[in-house]
Amino acid sequence: MSRWTRLFIEMKKNKHAYVLMAPYFIIFGTFTIVPVLLSLVLSFTNYNLLEAPKWIGWQNYARLFVQDDIFLIAVKNTFLFAAITGPISYLACFLFAWLINELRPKLRALLTLILYAPSIAGNTYLIWQLLFASDSYGYANSFLMKWGIILEPIQWLQDPRYVLGILIMVQLWLSLGTAFLAFIAGLQNVDRTLYEAGSIDGIRNRWQELWFITLPAMRPQLMFGAVIQISLAFSVAEISIYLIGFPSVDYSAHTIVTHLVDYGSIRFEMGYASAIATVLFSIMLGANLLTQKLLAKVGE
Repeated sequence: MSRWTRLFIEMKKNKHAYVLMAPYFIIFGTFTIVPVLLSLVLSFTNYNLLEAPKWIGWQNYARLFVQDDIFLIAVKNTFLFAAITGPISYLACFLFAWLINELRPKLRALLTLILYAPSIAGNTYLIWQLLFASDSYGYANSFLMKWGIILEPIQWLQDPRYVLGILIMVQLWLSLGTAFLAFIAGLQNVDRTLYEAGSIDGIRNRWQELWFITLPAMRPQLMFGAVIQISLAFSVAEISIYLIGFPSVDYSAHTIVTHLVDYGSIRFEMGYASAIATVLFSIMLGANLLTQKLLAKVGE
């Protein structure tokens, strides 16, 4: 029996399940898969929304990597931002979830709300504008001047030396979001009998429990959290635009997504914007595949 025949038999056997899943797959395909494929095709065209797309082959990609110096700055900023915020926020999500999981239910619920609140509070991160205001009334400048550390206010949000660092701080403050909740749910669902079996098999401390029992048992949540944190790390744009301004001074906070916003929403060079989106999608896909391989080694 061929592979395709076996596959057809299995699909026929589970036809009721496929019927139930069909609405989701239709919606997912219509609003996710089809737009991604269209964007990939448009990345090889010259398209401005007013005229029909004109096929130009690899010209958009050649322009992107050879002629567009601002895009290279955006790539550098994005990778630096992702390399710092991605791992730190991921580990922070798990660490806080692990610690909170040991508390009593009411206290656990309260701390979960407190830590999760910044990620769902809309534009509350704009409080950082007051903290890093460029005059003497900004909290940071006021504190430093009061203690004689500086003599005049620092232009925190206009000085390229500080902009990216502030952006990273704000993103880390907002990082305890969906992945944090997923980790708490995963920890709550670990089978407690595994710990009893582990103690019989020679596990003697909490770190061994964590590595050999807890992490392997919640591998799906770990992968989900990794996807979420990678997506957040590489797709930062809103915070940069509203907190730093657009464009940022000397493009010091310019990211791939803000570059995409520039060409897609302001200049309406949709073919070029699609090329930027395709490059970003490829980077995120590669990062997710690498993370999947690393998580497969958990517990070994």
